[in-house]
Amino acid sequence: MRIALYFGSFNPVHNGHLIIANFIANYFPIDQVWFIVSPLNPLKRLGALLNEHHRKHLVDLSIDEERRMRTSNVEFHLPKPSFTIDTLTFLSEQYPDHEFSIVMGADSLSNISRWKNYEVLLKNYEIIVYRREGFEIIPFKNSKIIVAKAPLLNISSSMIREMIKEKKSIRFLVPDIVKEEIERNGYYSER
Repeated sequence: MRIALYFGSFNPVHNGHLIIANFIANYFPIDQVWFIVSPLNPLKRLGALLNEHHRKHLVDLSIDEERRMRTSNVEFHLPKPSFTIDTLTFLSEQYPDHEFSIVMGADSLSNISRWKNYEVLLKNYEIIVYRREGFEIIPFKNSKIIVAKAPLLNISSSMIREMIKEKKSIRFLVPDIVKEEIERNGYYSER
């Protein structure tokens, strides 16, 4: 099976994430998109992160009944912080018959040289890159980078968290079921 791994904090998951995943599922020769919920990204601040189980639950709710998408908590059980190369090594051992690709935004690609063993990622894995405003997609020698001509959406989780704190509506930015769960549990609001 060909699997596209969509790594992220998903803090919270929003329609931009889902539109990208749907685009990849529909326009690339892959069987499934797996949302890999990262409990601790080594390049992000810990304090702003909602508990990883809550974030995974929000992703689960948002892709319920999508047969070509699933969530994974694989990084919950690996050493923290989470390094993409370690997760890929683990998944490749667990699923030797699967072929893995990585989905990332142009913003992530722009700082990939800060990632652990990034040369191995670039050489050994297909990387599907979607455009992000303000970031150029730079080719790397000996890499398998494919540019996804997905819709360019300027939605961010940090913007959504800020809107929640300011008591502004996040309707249309996240799936309704995610909005309801965030409101019911008071996620991201000042208490």
